[in-house]
Amino acid sequence: MNLILEKTDQVRYFTEMGSVLRALGISAFDYDWYLSDLETNYSAPGFSPIDQWMTGEELYALINGQELQFIWGVFSAVPKGYRCEIKTAPYADGNTSFWADTECEPQLEGATFEIACWDSGATILVGISTEAAINFSKVYSDAKPLAVLT
Repeated sequence: MNLILEKTDQVRYFTEMGSVLRALGISAFDYDWYLSDLETNYSAPGFSPIDQWMTGEELYALINGQELQFIWGVFSAVPKGYRCEIKTAPYADGNTSFWADTECEPQLEGATFEIACWDSGATILVGISTEAAINFSKVYSDAKPLAVLT
């Protein structure tokens, strides 16, 4: 299922990943992550905005306890221990597939789902489970199916 949260006052910051994961009912620890196309509101100590693999533990350490907003970026969730060759890194900035007539899928081969940060004004959820969509919509009632907008 694909959702978008935009044009709402229900969030202080769009794409503040700690809040997004909590709303989904998902723990960063349950996955490994490929982060790509990153731009943040500030540089967290020890964090580089280059495309990178992170364990769930590393992502949790990065986002826990701070309001680190991602202006642009894609967080691709993969099964723990999974790695693939990156032929084309997932991206948000300029990606028209979010607005295509057909439902988009996670960009990274093997990704369970992805969270796209869209210009600090929208959070796009691609390939999330029905349970995660229900959880997210309970917290953010302004979330809408992405397909409705196309």
